[in-house]
Amino acid sequence: MNDRADYARLLHASLHLGQDDLLPADARLVIGDEAQIGFSTHNPDQMRAAAFEPVDYVAFGPVFTTASKERPDPTVGIAGLRTVRGLTEKPLVAIGGITRASAALCWNAGADSVAIIADMLPDPCTQRALRERMEEWLRL
Repeated sequence: MNDRADYARLLHASLHLGQDDLLPADARLVIGDEAQIGFSTHNPDQMRAAAFEPVDYVAFGPVFTTASKERPDPTVGIAGLRTVRGLTEKPLVAIGGITRASAALCWNAGADSVAIIADMLPDPCTQRALRERMEEWLRL
């Protein structure tokens, strides 16, 4: 669930929070200790602060240009991702403009995982094309 701790609790879902959402410590009070919480960061200072939050993973980016946000934070690039890897021991998720072609760059820079939006769905999005796209991602 994105942004909504109340919905995450009702649905017994994990929760992802951004910098302008409910603070992770407050969200933890709502959803309890069992559900996973992720937290987006966009610069080294936010990453350092996230180390003290009760979150299970930290996302960082946008690594590349992204069209999924109206006003995205500045692009951090692979070098920025590599830099923040050393600032947290929590699992690190690369976010922002990740594609099949760029995912390996993120993993090589220290990301434990990648989050994808635009490169998830093929065009046209037929049942066969979707299955093939998912198989491509699984091979990575």
